[in-house]
Amino acid sequence: MDNAGYKGEPYDENELRKRPINGDVDRSGADGGVVIENTVTLKKTVGLISGTSFIVGTVIGTFCEVIGSGIFISPKGVLTETGSVGLSLIVWGLGGMLSLLGALSYAELGCIIRKSGGEYAYIGATMGRVLAFLYAWTKIIVLTPSSVAIITLTFAQYFITFFPYCGIPEVPLKIIAATVIVTLTIINCYDTRAGANVQVIFTAAKLIALVIIVIGGLVKLGQGHTATMKTGFDGTVGSASGVALAFYDALWAYDGWNNLNYITEELKNPYVNLPRANIVGVLLVTVLYVLANISYLVVLGTDGLLESDAVAVTWGEEVLGSAGIIMPIFVLCSTFGAANGSLFSGVRTLYSAARDEQFPEILSYVNCRRYTPIPCLIFTAILSLLMLIPGDIGQLIDFFSFAAWLFYALAIVSLFILRWKMKDAHRPIKVFLLLPMIFLACSIYLVIAPIIQDPRIEFLYAAIFMVGGLVFYIPLVHFQLMTGRFDKVTRFLQKLMEVAPSPYVPDFD
Repeated sequence: MDNAGYKGEPYDENELRKRPINGDVDRSGADGGVVIENTVTLKKTVGLISGTSFIVGTVIGTFCEVIGSGIFISPKGVLTETGSVGLSLIVWGLGGMLSLLGALSYAELGCIIRKSGGEYAYIGATMGRVLAFLYAWTKIIVLTPSSVAIITLTFAQYFITFFPYCGIPEVPLKIIAATVIVTLTIINCYDTRAGANVQVIFTAAKLIALVIIVIGGLVKLGQGHTATMKTGFDGTVGSASGVALAFYDALWAYDGWNNLNYITEELKNPYVNLPRANIVGVLLVTVLYVLANISYLVVLGTDGLLESDAVAVTWGEEVLGSAGIIMPIFVLCSTFGAANGSLFSGVRTLYSAARDEQFPEILSYVNCRRYTPIPCLIFTAILSLLMLIPGDIGQLIDFFSFAAWLFYALAIVSLFILRWKMKDAHRPIKVFLLLPMIFLACSIYLVIAPIIQDPRIEFLYAAIFMVGGLVFYIPLVHFQLMTGRFDKVTRFLQKLMEVAPSPYVPDFD
């Protein structure tokens, strides 16, 4: 089946206008009769509020807890590297502004190439199928399932604190994490709106938690607890490398600002809602991050913040007393929502790549009744469950962290290419070129920094794995050696899951 919409070049809009859009289109048949052509695609169920919640809910998660910057768990990396209260708060603020540059650049990209899949779509349209496949290969096989797995494991770690146990209960941890993965998969398979609503609800819960933290800090400031803040820039590190590493931690804490670009095709009025959600989401997170860190410092002091393994919980014990039990509950909400956001948006890369015949086409099929991408959700859930088996996958994410920023950089390069190749294209938002240039420089730094800071052979293994995707691409995608070999399996799965092909249909609103 030709999915017309991905040829490694920008799309011919005149040709694509002839295609049906989520409905029945009459066209003349060979015998002079009428042929009814049906198109099954993902529905536009994500509005401004739910779109913003995907950004806020995933950024304010705990994926970054692996490298010590999750806002609820351990936001001490920035303070450790800067050495002072004043500089650490400046870095948190500037980190948000740099993330905003990326969000603005992605808003322009998403309005030109209105395909789901994020970086996959942008790299494919400007740099060709091979680089797009290598991105999809890394994202689908490692980044998405490992992030879902580690977030659900964090959920499990906080969940078991409500029950007495002896030792480290690894099996119960994994069972709880697996239960969360299965639950989220069922929700997102049942209804896309349900997945979006889950994101809104749990984002609201974590925002409530942060508002409580912010208000508590302001109250303490009003009561005269200003000793820590008065230290200002005392103890500031004198090395540029220390400040650079602080920015490294801060920018990772904002990772997730691009999540809405993965689901562009499901976004209502993307020309308006994509830029608005990207801007509002990142600005909201920036303000909350800075104010939350002020509150932590006012209540716990620098020593208390650096010594705490779960800073939000420690803060709750200090300020709320017995009512501090709500903080672990809010952390559970944070992790559950972050896992949902990672799963919901992450599988769209697989959906888009399979639709372009870079992965088995069955993975791009959509349920005819519920309009949900059931095959790719189940596939990603299985990989996430497999990631739970080794248990400690934190290092895996660390070693592949440079890959994420490498592809962010390539996406920004795509923006420059599109400015040249599609000069006259309609751009609802057009960013000043200096802004993506600054973000590109930051992305390149975040690719190089972890390797220079701690050069280890595992980074080489990660790079080999990424390039190793060519072992599958050349015979299976380029030469299509397996085309037609699994038609019976495809038909069986179609009947079992009630799914049908879902070709790309452009939105010309």
